[in-house]
Formats: sequence, C-alpha cells, structure tokens
Amino acid sequence: MKRAFLATVAIAAAASLSACSEKASDSIENAGSAIGNDLSRAVDEAGEKIDNGLDQAGRAIDNSADSMGAATENAAREAKREAGEAKQDVGSAMERAGNDIKNE
Repeated sequence: MKRAFLATVAIAAAASLSACSEKASDSIENAGSAIGNDLSRAVDEAGEKIDNGLDQAGRAIDNSADSMGAATENAAREAKREAGEAKQDVGSAMERAGNDIKNE
C-alpha cells in the first residue's frame, strides 16, 4: 500500500513537474519573443532617428549651398558694378589728362 501511495505521489509529482516545465517553457518563449519585439522596435526607432538626422543634415547643406550661391552672385554683381565704375573713373581721368595736355 505504501508503495502504491508512493507510486501515485511520484506520478502526480512527475505530471505537475511536466506541467511546470511546459509553463516555464512557455514563459521563456514568451519572454524571448517580447525581447525580440523590443529589440526590433528599438532598431527601427534608431534607424528612423538616423534617417531623420541625415535628412536634416541634407537640408542644412542645401540651405547653406543656396545661401553661398546667392552671396557669390551678389558679390559678382557688386564686383562687376564696381569694375564698371572704376572703368568710367579711369576714362574720365584719361579724358581730363588729355584735355590738360591739350590746354598746355
């Protein structure tokens, strides 16, 4: 009788251990899945932030290039205007010098 009782207890313990093992296995599987999902989400978010940062850097470069282009165009226009004025000044000075030589 004692052996039968012990056998019954052993079978019940094995069954509960098996169920416990299955629950532990399920818990581990669920935890692994959750970790994988979290990691995937974190990588996606990091990639998105990097992509956004590169987009912002590209826009900043474009804006700087546009500003530099506008400044260069303005400087060229100003230099051309000043060269024209200098040419007129030289022409006027040569004309005055010619008149001075003529009048002497």
